[in-house]
Amino acid sequence: MITRNKVVSITYSILDNQGRVAEQHDLPVAYVHGSARGLLPGIESALEGHRPGDRVEIELAPEEGYGVRDESLVFTEAIENVPPQFRRLGAEVVFQNDAGDTKTFYVTQIADGLVTIDGNPSLAGQRVTCVLNVIDVRDATPQEIQSGEPADLQKPQVH
Repeated sequence: MITRNKVVSITYSILDNQGRVAEQHDLPVAYVHGSARGLLPGIESALEGHRPGDRVEIELAPEEGYGVRDESLVFTEAIENVPPQFRRLGAEVVFQNDAGDTKTFYVTQIADGLVTIDGNPSLAGQRVTCVLNVIDVRDATPQEIQSGEPADLQKPQVH
């Protein structure tokens, strides 16, 4: 049963507000339950008490999931001012601030001689549905409890 300090392996799908699959992991990913690493708190809470073989479905409001859209993270620039490698939809543009922190933006639109880049997650502002399948539950080792990360499987990116 999923409780604190268990390594939990799951597969999952994330559906956007139109019911389309936005992300899917068919190979198990793992996390240490209660470590506050790797999963959104609402998802971790929903998994509490479940067992291998269980299917859990949870809806998350934007504030619980990918956040509310921040329009200050959307920029439009004349295409001639944009380096050629970024003149395609989906291109990743990484910016770094004076403190050395980086943020990835994506080219989301090219029209009328303008390129739009957006630093919001693609699911920001949307209510999402997470469909989780519990594959395995085991006791975490002392090292896994201390690090908050499982030693043996890929970690989830649901955050």
